[in-house]
Amino acid sequence: MRKYLFLLSVLLYFVACNDQKNTPSASGKGLYKSHPKLVVGIVVDQMRYDYLPRFWDKYGEGGFKRMAAEGFNCRNHHFNYIPTYTGPGHASVYAGTTPATHGIIANDWYDKETGTMVYCVGDSTVSPLGTSAAAGKMSPRNMRTTSVADQLRLATQMQGKAIGISIKDRGAILPAGHAASAAYWFNPGKEGVFISSSYYMDELPGWVTAFNASRKVDTYMQVWNTLYPIDTYDESGPDDNPYEGKFTGEDAPVFPHDLPKLSAQNGDYGILNYTPFGNSLTTDFAIAAIEGEHLGGDDVTDFLAVSYSATDYAGHRFGVNSKEVQDTYLRLDKDLERLFNVLDENVGKGNYTVFLTADHGAVHVPAYLESVKIPAGYFEAPAFAARLNAFLKSRFKTDKLVKNISNQQLFLDQELIAEAGLEP
Repeated sequence: MRKYLFLLSVLLYFVACNDQKNTPSASGKGLYKSHPKLVVGIVVDQMRYDYLPRFWDKYGEGGFKRMAAEGFNCRNHHFNYIPTYTGPGHASVYAGTTPATHGIIANDWYDKETGTMVYCVGDSTVSPLGTSAAAGKMSPRNMRTTSVADQLRLATQMQGKAIGISIKDRGAILPAGHAASAAYWFNPGKEGVFISSSYYMDELPGWVTAFNASRKVDTYMQVWNTLYPIDTYDESGPDDNPYEGKFTGEDAPVFPHDLPKLSAQNGDYGILNYTPFGNSLTTDFAIAAIEGEHLGGDDVTDFLAVSYSATDYAGHRFGVNSKEVQDTYLRLDKDLERLFNVLDENVGKGNYTVFLTADHGAVHVPAYLESVKIPAGYFEAPAFAARLNAFLKSRFKTDKLVKNISNQQLFLDQELIAEAGLEP
């Protein structure tokens, strides 16, 4: 179930963990001396703003509520562009501009010069690290601007580290930027490991190899049940309803979900991407990076970009009104608390800054909206292509004019149009 939003409305929290005593005076004394040891950027993939008030009463005090209590809330911040996908969303947040400038116009797009599809972080010139799979052939080369992490690297003479981490490759690579120390993403399937590419380094650091060898991923291959009694999840719709997708092998999209039993039919370790355990694994790896790289360990500011992807996978699979999505956010709240506690202990309260935002939101399942008499529907791309080709053939006697339809864009064969001397 693909969902489209035509105006990106992002949740943005800033938690400035610097002590008030470090605030520069009006005279400017200390203006350029006070800076955090570590900046942590968090993107929650597909997070709608209303997930905050909607699940507020069930969140703990150490995650979202801590950010609200200690930070700032920008309730109506927009980047004006379409389409709002993961790739352009992450690039826009970290580059501070729109796709027309930073170049990441979609997750993948049609290159009309070469007649091929381009993946936003695909790079055939690099080699995989940690795997032999093509999933490791990635880099940020398609991004045409710097990210804020790049600017940190430049400002610190490349002494400040910048690392990106995510289940999705694009969620790790684009935020970390071109000059990143490293970017790591999850390779699911039968491997279930975090990988990288030769764009960043010649071999994986020891702490990454050790993390993969620990098989922490296996501890999450468990039965997924709700964090709290399911009958208390009043903020979401019925568990069993016709508007949710389900895992292959399930009779209905209901709790509990037996991941060990279902994994072989659902991408092996890839099934974790659709559960809150994908976020927990991401948190584990982020903590390993903080400790393994000694992030925030000196007076030169480091940057850690963490993108939580499981929220997006779960949203697409089960829908924004599902018990599964609610449980994913309640568990994410616990993961955030766990991450903040590690930052408190390793970097120190008052020594780091955290921001949290979303790359895009999501809409209710259109069929559900139709069922409650709200105008909605689906755009049937194959049917549109067939009708378009039929019209063009009746008008211009050829059905070869359309080269590609993608990302709400239509590409015509300009050479054929010119050769045939066709006019509207």
